[in-house]
Amino acid sequence: MMGEVREYMRYPRVMSDSSSAATLSAAPARWTPLYATTVILGACLLFLIQPLIAKIILPWFGGTSAVWSAALVFFQACVLGGYTYAHWLTTRISPPRQSLIHAALLLASCAMMPVLPAESLRPEGTENPSLQILLLLTVTVGLPAVMLSSTSPLLQVWYMRRTGSEPPYWLFALSNAGSLLALLSFPLALEPAFTSHALAMGWSALFIVFAALCVGAAYLNSNQPALVAGPFSALEGDANAQAAESAPTVARMLMWLLLSASASGLLVTVSANLSTNVAPIPLLWVVPLALYLLTFILAFGHHRLYQPTWFFPLVALAVGCLAYLYMQRLENLPIQFVVPAYLASLFIVCMACHGELVLRRPAGRYLTRYYLLISLGGVLGGAFVGLIAPVIFATYLEFPLLLVVIAELYVVMQWHRRGSRRTLWLVRTTMVVGVIALVGLLMLSEIETRQSSLLVQRNFYGVLSVQDDPIKYSLARRYLIHGTISHGYQYLHDNYRLRPASYFSPHSGVGLALTALQSQGPVRMGVVGLGVGVMSGYVRPEDYVRLYEINPDVLKIADEYFTFLPTARQKSKQVEVLLGDARLTLEGQPPQDFDLLAIDAFSSDAIPTHLLTNEAFELYFKHLGPDGVLAVHISNRFVDLVPVCARGAEHVDRPARVIRSVSDGTYDTSVWVLITANEELLARPEFQGSNSYAARANHSFKGWTDQYSSLWPVLNIRGTAQASVLNAGIEEVVVN
Repeated sequence: MMGEVREYMRYPRVMSDSSSAATLSAAPARWTPLYATTVILGACLLFLIQPLIAKIILPWFGGTSAVWSAALVFFQACVLGGYTYAHWLTTRISPPRQSLIHAALLLASCAMMPVLPAESLRPEGTENPSLQILLLLTVTVGLPAVMLSSTSPLLQVWYMRRTGSEPPYWLFALSNAGSLLALLSFPLALEPAFTSHALAMGWSALFIVFAALCVGAAYLNSNQPALVAGPFSALEGDANAQAAESAPTVARMLMWLLLSASASGLLVTVSANLSTNVAPIPLLWVVPLALYLLTFILAFGHHRLYQPTWFFPLVALAVGCLAYLYMQRLENLPIQFVVPAYLASLFIVCMACHGELVLRRPAGRYLTRYYLLISLGGVLGGAFVGLIAPVIFATYLEFPLLLVVIAELYVVMQWHRRGSRRTLWLVRTTMVVGVIALVGLLMLSEIETRQSSLLVQRNFYGVLSVQDDPIKYSLARRYLIHGTISHGYQYLHDNYRLRPASYFSPHSGVGLALTALQSQGPVRMGVVGLGVGVMSGYVRPEDYVRLYEINPDVLKIADEYFTFLPTARQKSKQVEVLLGDARLTLEGQPPQDFDLLAIDAFSSDAIPTHLLTNEAFELYFKHLGPDGVLAVHISNRFVDLVPVCARGAEHVDRPARVIRSVSDGTYDTSVWVLITANEELLARPEFQGSNSYAARANHSFKGWTDQYSSLWPVLNIRGTAQASVLNAGIEEVVVN
């Protein structure tokens, strides 16, 4: 995002005449605190609302990480809108009218408070999710976000006009500091301490304070002479020097656009990769964004930090690292290495892109074009990754494409390095060979992915692939892969084909519960998360099954590439699949009187927090019979959800037990939590000999609600959150 970059202020300001300059220089600066407070408050609010509103609407769209990608694109567009508005206002409108227009828009923004999405904007399962998110954000925070984005460039001009001072560098520093402070404080301090509703109300109150301060600054500006035409044209430097400067060429402007778009696109794709395979949480949203913003601050504020000569090997290393992570994306590398590698590589590449932008900045009178093109590039790069790529690509092809574009751009920029002829050609040869090797390796990885898959397709919810083991293996399987995780499989040979396996074997918690219930008669079963339909493999003619699935592509794959669901439909006429977010669907249904409700709705390793809150548990037991069983699948590499389920069980006043089953080669290791008041069921022979223990949480753990959820207490960066559960021979565990 370009919101806090103010390099154009490096250029000297032009006064209309010397007498005016003298008069203004003597103007009192008693209003300086007003401008400073307004700028820093505006920066804080702009970068606080981004993770806050994304977290609020996350449950409405299935908890997928694509919500953050769409939100990033939206706020990048708001920054572009704010810049364009500020430029238009200060270059085309007289000071009195500037103040009136800005004050009117601020009042209109205040009328939109509080920033809580209207229930009428909840999706109904038929809209395009990306377009729905953009519409929702526009209606809820669009105008306030544009006003906040315009604050810094607008008030800088008003301050200089009021005081007759040189460009106020300290205002830029405050704005940058406010942005970083807001980004980091949300996941580290605000989110763990306050509910989303409280944060939204507090933000709305602060926005009204901000609007009042900004209206005050507008009033001070209304009676000032139009000595400064605008935030860019005011800083053109000496007119004679500027006249000698040639206009930037099309190639140069294209380079601005490509550098900005590459950095922005990489930000969105790295954020998506992190949140898809860990959790769609603000922490993994804001850290990449904070690093991206930091590279802007360093590159544009401290020119000497970026030196192409010694950054060259760092960029090569970073691009190579990202390429390796992409090619090894299915290997489930340790999170304590993957996350730092992603973040460090993102920082280096963005620092290089923004450093090259600084080296290619134009003369003062072309700065308007320069900054608007940089801002436009940010929007285009984010939109390409967040909105266009999921529609036109079957895989995450935008990631390797971005790496290739970045590598080629850097080769072009480094082609004319200084040095002896022999050294120069050695460097050039190395660069060309490196790019060719990068393209070759990424192409081979993409070809291998497609050749090893029966199907690869993608939509808003991610990439799905269907892959087979070699048929020669006696236990050959067909898998459904989502992200980096298998979401179930089916054996290919006839003698095992209809055997429920994966995380849903008869030895798993949900398998034991369902087997015990079926021994007592017909069963009414609900399943949240279809996968390949393994749970429907338990269906008998007398059973009733309703499956809830948010991703329509998953239903199509389960019908066409696996036989669990089609076979279940042949056995029983009481098997149905409902598309849409399960929680929203359940909220609109009368009580279903299920005997068993299984929750297994994870996307890759990401946690759908809205399905694990106290309110969600209340909803589940509304649809369960008095002796019904809630089975929650919590197998996860990075997050231990036992305490979350324990608090949810306490909320509905029922005991909870963890059932762990360890793979014997024919099914996967799994961890399930069974929550039920039916103690007799858990005492049945099916459960005898199972490895189970009471689910408990440390007294300091709050539990999750619709307004509060934090992964900090249950996050294990070593990726061994479940290892203690799966391997420890203990009967009872207390989880912090």
